[in-house]
Amino acid sequence: MEFNLIITGVGGQGGLTLSRIVGNAAMHEGYNVRIGETLGMSQRYGSVLSYLRFGEEVYSPLIGEGEADLMLAFEPAEALRNARFLSKKSVAIINAYPIHTATTLVGKERYPELEEIKKAIGKICPVHMANFQEEADKINPRTLGVLMLGYAFGKGLIPLKKESIYEGIKGTLPGKLWETNFRAFERGIELAGR
Repeated sequence: MEFNLIITGVGGQGGLTLSRIVGNAAMHEGYNVRIGETLGMSQRYGSVLSYLRFGEEVYSPLIGEGEADLMLAFEPAEALRNARFLSKKSVAIINAYPIHTATTLVGKERYPELEEIKKAIGKICPVHMANFQEEADKINPRTLGVLMLGYAFGKGLIPLKKESIYEGIKGTLPGKLWETNFRAFERGIELAGR
């Protein structure tokens, strides 16, 4: 078994934290885990990309083009930017909540329509797109990643046990944040079942 996960978004959305939660959950099940990160200006809404791989024998954190099993994209344009990691064996879960850059705000670049992004990625692999941020905001805006993880889990796309993911949350976040994140994870599972 080998599982390749791409988490992409912009700085401040919690992508790096989520990769640690999933990594800790996978280690809880005895898998080898490798995490790699490429950071733009992560504090300033720059691109953030986390590679997470786990399985019986995983030696490198890098995921080759077309090798991702799952992409969790916290920001739609970032999903497009990293589409090269997707293939027909992949699934992309995209948060339909655009975060505009300075260049799109001043009109130097055009931000693609959400439908265009969905269609482009849909040519490569199945896409689930929803405004997960809106749902996370009802609990706590910082739970976006865990809520999307819950959604992926609810769709059967995460090959880990629920209790391992709970352990991953406990092993990554301070105790005062556990309950909020458990709620977000369960809410994601609910959304997946709609």
